[in-house]
Amino acid sequence: MPIVRYQGELLECKPGATLRDVILKYGLTVHNRNARYINCKGFGTCGTCAVKITGNINPLTRLEKWRLDFPPHHQNRGLRLACQVEVLGDVEVKKYEGFWGEKIT
Repeated sequence: MPIVRYQGELLECKPGATLRDVILKYGLTVHNRNARYINCKGFGTCGTCAVKITGNINPLTRLEKWRLDFPPHHQNRGLRLACQVEVLGDVEVKKYEGFWGEKIT
C-alpha cells in the first residue's frame, strides 16, 4: 500500500486513490485558510488544492493542464492539483502558502 507523507504524517492508501481524498480521510486538508471552505470540492476547477509532489503519481490530466495554465498558477512551477492526482506509489507532498498554495518559497 502506498504511503503519503504530508505535514509530518504518514497516510496509507490504496494504489490509485485520489490524493485529496486520502488527505481528507485522515482529517487533514490540502487547502489554506478560507480555501478550506471556498473550493470546487474536487472538480479541478478552482486550483486551491495545488501542491508539490515527489513520488509515483499519474501524469498531468487535461483538466490540470488547463487550470494550471492561468494565474495565479503557471505550469512551469511543478505544482499539481491534489484532487486530480492518483497515488500510484509512495509520495511526499508539500503545501505552500497563499490562497491557492502558489507562493513557492
